[in-house]
Amino acid sequence: MGEPPRAFGFEQIADCGSMRVVGLRLQPGQSVPEHRNAIPVALIVTGGSLHFDDGAQSGEVGPGEMLLINPGERHTYHADVATSAYLVFAGLPGVRSRTWTVRHKT
Repeated sequence: MGEPPRAFGFEQIADCGSMRVVGLRLQPGQSVPEHRNAIPVALIVTGGSLHFDDGAQSGEVGPGEMLLINPGERHTYHADVATSAYLVFAGLPGVRSRTWTVRHKT
């Protein structure tokens, strides 16, 4: 049998200093409150679908699709179905690149 679904949350998956990959899981009805990031973010949906709203536009991103978020742009996400995604944060300010570290499941 497969593993039970993980609870809502963020999980850092990989880090090289100037770039970070984070996993996101939302259960049906869960949302990420409105926020903004200081750096560009690429959000790649791997399962389910994610509704987004940046105040000017709203839409839905499905499996294999990507949403690009500009620095300083206010945005929120919402899931009607169980949804998973990767967030790629690139160009972290004031951080030097270093060898990749990948978190392995134990």
